[in-house]
Amino acid sequence: MWEFPNFCISLRTEITICQFFISLSMETKRPKILIIYTGGTIGMMENPVTHTLQPFDFSHLMENVPKVQLLDYDIDNIQFSSPIDSSNMNPQHWSEIAKAIEKNYDKYDGFVVLHGTDTMAFTASALSFMLENLSKPVIITGSQLPIGEVRTDGEENLITALQVAAATDAAGNAMIQEVAILFENYLWRGNRSTKMSADNFNAFRSNNYPELAKIGLGILFHEEALYRLPSKRPLKVRYDMDPNVMFIQLNPGMTPEILNHLLHTPNIKGIVLKTYGAGNSPSEPWFTQLINEANERGIVILNVTQCVNGGVKQSLYETGDCLSQAGVVSGHDITSEAAITKLMYLFGLGLPSETVKTYLQSAICGEVTIQN
Repeated sequence: MWEFPNFCISLRTEITICQFFISLSMETKRPKILIIYTGGTIGMMENPVTHTLQPFDFSHLMENVPKVQLLDYDIDNIQFSSPIDSSNMNPQHWSEIAKAIEKNYDKYDGFVVLHGTDTMAFTASALSFMLENLSKPVIITGSQLPIGEVRTDGEENLITALQVAAATDAAGNAMIQEVAILFENYLWRGNRSTKMSADNFNAFRSNNYPELAKIGLGILFHEEALYRLPSKRPLKVRYDMDPNVMFIQLNPGMTPEILNHLLHTPNIKGIVLKTYGAGNSPSEPWFTQLINEANERGIVILNVTQCVNGGVKQSLYETGDCLSQAGVVSGHDITSEAAITKLMYLFGLGLPSETVKTYLQSAICGEVTIQN
């Protein structure tokens, strides 16, 4: 009769011990981060014959950053079969990155994409649209100097990007739940970023949106600036990005013949028109007539400013208001990189021109500020 109570006490003890170890395991769970290496200066080495920089195998990159091993993370990596200079980046490569994230989305807590700086803001913008319902960090980083050089910024950027990708809030949720660019002292929203310098370590800036985090002795997140979905939903990746879009940048002296030629580019569906100041353009009749004719042919024209700060206010001046009358859509404070990739994304969905115009007047993933 006394064996039965002893058995109960033993069973309760075993359950308590099991619960303790489960709790301990949950408290000490190591962040799982996947590094996706596409190429770029961070993974370059000098060709001994030509003395030019060329990509090298990712395993050598990890050998050059032994401090990564000091992070208490589970870190895996994959790389493009042929690492590329980011000047060769295209929508097919964006799909490769998105596919790697989709395939591994449930296995990892966050993702770090190593990328060249020249087209980094384009890739960050494109991925922000392609990765619908993203609720995990996708941190894109790179460097201005190869990681093997003595003064390289690549080591610090990589380590900080990994820390940002692993960061959680008080509730244990990912601190960053969007595509972001980490470079030197700042973390920026990806679709708000622009490369501002070819030779400064702080190469990127978001001129119309505050930084997501400031990096100094620690990492200070600005939680009020972080993007959050209204509710958590399954990740959905949109792979089709329509490349039949282009930039047209206005310049004094542009002739009717040149503009007409550009507006009749074969198969063109969308144009990002880079205008002056607050969205101004020539007001001569020939200019507005050509723009209006393009609009009537179903070409979507999105107005963005050539200025690095501020945005488009088409009704502010008569020269901007004439664009509104011709059917041009205001881009407000959107970046050129986000504007062109947003057009690719919307046309990639197979939407008609008028529906594309409607979506251009709203923020899909925090890429623009719409002021009523």
